[in-house]
Amino acid sequence: MAGGNSAPEQVVEGKQEGSALATATEPSGRGLAGFATRWLSPAFSWPEGRIGRLLFEVLLILVGYFSYHLVRGAVNGRVQDAFTNAGGLIRLEQSLGIFWEVQLQGLILGHDFLIDFFNWVYIWGHIPIVVALAFWIFFFRRHYFARYRNAFLISGAIGLIFFVTLPVAPPRMVPEAGFVDTVTLYNNAYRVLQPPAFVNQYAALPSLHFGWNLLVGLAVFQTTRVWYAKAFGLLMPSLMFIAVILTANHYILDPLIGGTIALVALGIAGLLHRRFEGTRLHTVLV
Repeated sequence: MAGGNSAPEQVVEGKQEGSALATATEPSGRGLAGFATRWLSPAFSWPEGRIGRLLFEVLLILVGYFSYHLVRGAVNGRVQDAFTNAGGLIRLEQSLGIFWEVQLQGLILGHDFLIDFFNWVYIWGHIPIVVALAFWIFFFRRHYFARYRNAFLISGAIGLIFFVTLPVAPPRMVPEAGFVDTVTLYNNAYRVLQPPAFVNQYAALPSLHFGWNLLVGLAVFQTTRVWYAKAFGLLMPSLMFIAVILTANHYILDPLIGGTIALVALGIAGLLHRRFEGTRLHTVLV
């Protein structure tokens, strides 16, 4: 009765194949991914649905954002360190032959239109642009959202380490070196967007003002095929690089280091995307 045994054998083989497939797709119990999988019990579920997930993302970003700014309290007692480090940074740029900030700012002083323009870029080209991009990617390019969100959070965390361990007073606080605080003198809008009580005044290094705009530019360039959107993705970080210097908010090295941190963070976010694929964290990380 060979024919009578074929069906059970096929069932057993099917079970074995199914078991093998489950084993192959089940994340490894070892390493970071395995730990994350065990930590997130089956009873735990991330918010589902567009509104629930949006509220979750907003809460996550707000926690990161206010943590980023509330670190100001950690450096309030280190004002002297911040000015000492600023002097050291100026001397470093002088030794490298790139201490050009005062001369560059001198090109716009006396030209109200240019001062207003770069003040506008510095103020309105940062947080409003970042928020607009976040909503656009969340609703229209969802596949990219978590990777860039992670890049922002990771770069912010790296920035916090710098701000706590190496506070640096910005150029605008060193008028004796020839700097002019154009934002304070010509515009009050920045104090509305970022009240002084919530802003780390000694966070010149690195410039995440530029670093985050670089992430914005990369995200726009990657997620659209429209030529003028791609042009915006290239132009906005370039303008911000110039604006942070001409408004005396950062030294030349600050955006260079801030941009490097942003790129490193984006690389780490990409590694997380690949490392946790197939785990319960997949829905949050990718």
